[in-house]
Amino acid sequence: MSLMTLAYLIGGLVLLVAGAEALVRGASKLAARFGISPLIIGLTVVAFGTSAPETAVSIQASLNGSGDIAVGNVIGSNIANILLILGLSALVAPLVVSRQLVRLDVPVMIGAGLLTFALAWNGRISQLDGLILLALLLLYTGFLVIASKREARVQADEFRDQYGPDRNAEPLGWVLQLTLVLVGLGLLILGSNLLIEGAVALARTLGLSELVIGLTVIAVGTSMPELATSLLAVYRGERDIAVGNIVGSCIFNLLLVLGAGAAISPEGLSISPNALAFDLPVMLAVFAACLPIFFSGYRINRWEGTMFFGYYVAYTLYLIMFSTGLPAINLLRHAMTWYVLPLTAITLLVIFLRAWKHQR
Repeated sequence: MSLMTLAYLIGGLVLLVAGAEALVRGASKLAARFGISPLIIGLTVVAFGTSAPETAVSIQASLNGSGDIAVGNVIGSNIANILLILGLSALVAPLVVSRQLVRLDVPVMIGAGLLTFALAWNGRISQLDGLILLALLLLYTGFLVIASKREARVQADEFRDQYGPDRNAEPLGWVLQLTLVLVGLGLLILGSNLLIEGAVALARTLGLSELVIGLTVIAVGTSMPELATSLLAVYRGERDIAVGNIVGSCIFNLLLVLGAGAAISPEGLSISPNALAFDLPVMLAVFAACLPIFFSGYRINRWEGTMFFGYYVAYTLYLIMFSTGLPAINLLRHAMTWYVLPLTAITLLVIFLRAWKHQR
């Protein structure tokens, strides 16, 4: 790998993180003017801001004809969001899960994943499919905002604790916030260009497919804002935002990032057989695993975070072994298929049944 390729990758990631930080700060303050609750901000504004790198990368990849990077980026980012970021966040401190997440947002996330899988079943997400995903995103976001407005008075004290004194009365306060949003968007566009060029060059140098690069290097890179946001929220004790940010980002990745990438491409986005047969089902399984874990006591414990993180390590190893043709992949596949996955499924079922019995 040349120094120029490495510089593109590092520079792109740095610009993406900086751009997302500026975008989240500006957008959160603007949302504060309208009295939106912290949880809803985590599900919408913060989720949109931290998903902006995925959006920029996938749109740029679609325009460049690198559909595998666009699709791999979305799938890989969603898997990394749940397994890697929630796993590490829960290792730092057990995470509190809002009841709204269990009753509404996690089922929406699972439904969006199932719809994406159904639309991709023929090997392509067309322009019409992309427009459908974008329309559903508007409906979901509108519902959250309307529901939050109804609770604005109840959440007023919590909101002041979250964001501090109201500075929106300052004449030029909104100008600074809007400037942060525009600067963040500009950095995201520039960073996505650098990251795409570096990732494609790295894929060619290592002999890896663009799908694998999108599922690993780019997915983790564009998930850095989610990781930073969630860990910072945990550190500050704002754990509802930490989990809401991840769930909201997964929904935005499917409905916005994949929808926009397909909508702007005349031929839509092609879905590789490997993604359809393996990566999309893995993403759906990860989504489904959230429901019993979130439902059990409305928290994510450290041992559950350890399980999430371990699965992400195993998933990444599988991708590398599959791409490079290492013989050890058969041993890993056998262990995961016949031992680890069945035991996990039984454990999740027991957790769900106990939580359901306790709720009743």
